[in-house]
Amino acid sequence: MTAGRVEPGEVAAVPARPVVRVGAPTEQRNPRSVDLDLMSTRDVLTVINEADRRVPAAVAAVLDEIAATVDLAVAALRGGHRVHYFGAGTSGRLGVLDAAELAPTFNSPRHWFCAHLAGGPEAMWRAVEDAEDDHRGGAAEAADCVGAGDLVVGLAASGRTPYVLGALAASRAQGASTVLLCANPEAEAAGSVDVFIGVDTGPEVVTGSTRMKAGTAQKLVLNTFSTAVMVRLGRVYSNLMIDMVATNAKLRGRMISILVDATGCAEEVCRRALHEADGDLKTALVSLVSGAEVPAARAALARAAHQVRGALDLLAS
Repeated sequence: MTAGRVEPGEVAAVPARPVVRVGAPTEQRNPRSVDLDLMSTRDVLTVINEADRRVPAAVAAVLDEIAATVDLAVAALRGGHRVHYFGAGTSGRLGVLDAAELAPTFNSPRHWFCAHLAGGPEAMWRAVEDAEDDHRGGAAEAADCVGAGDLVVGLAASGRTPYVLGALAASRAQGASTVLLCANPEAEAAGSVDVFIGVDTGPEVVTGSTRMKAGTAQKLVLNTFSTAVMVRLGRVYSNLMIDMVATNAKLRGRMISILVDATGCAEEVCRRALHEADGDLKTALVSLVSGAEVPAARAALARAAHQVRGALDLLAS
């Protein structure tokens, strides 16, 4: 056989590919599901449901760490910086989902939350081979888009995903704050980030299938984190989403419902106020609550950095 050439009848040598055995809790076997394939459909569902019940309690145990992450994000966004999610597989897809939902829900600027998925957009729909093992790729992507003052949240069920760790290391070098969210409380990378969120969800019902409890925990944490950030930034009044974007008939109706709930005014009064405010929910709300005319409400919001309570305080004084 000539070097670099395969002769007829010969089989080309296949380069050995890296193999890693992960010791994270998510890779361990769950004793409650060892007979899963022998169970009835109802029993399979029961085992999964009982396992899922552990997730909210596991998230509750890391609320202090989530709170610290919220404070870092608020400081970054108020300073004109950004929040980045870096993840692979299920973890990365959940980051993309969370970032995508913030603009329509809270009318947040689209550049505030940036989601980065190992393997690129194609990986949202199908696994991209070896993408999560690309430490250099994660580092290069972070170096290209993360700036000093940003917040970078790494999403990795095992806590060891090379793409994510590469991005976190490069982000630290750029002067960004870093957070690692995973389902492995003993992850080695815990000491190399500003905040470590290790959610103890334990072994999966299907061994290693981190789209299950680990993924559910990450979804809960991301929902909790990003919603709290929006609350702290004044994009919620009481418990109402006052910065929403009305992109369809249902949401336009929700705007009216929000004004009715927030002010106690009749629906027709709220419709009129929203019309006079050119469809701006915040302006209509401030006008109705304060009794001020729409131009005064709009000016107060501008002076209060578009914070409803700040605008109301200005008009009250």
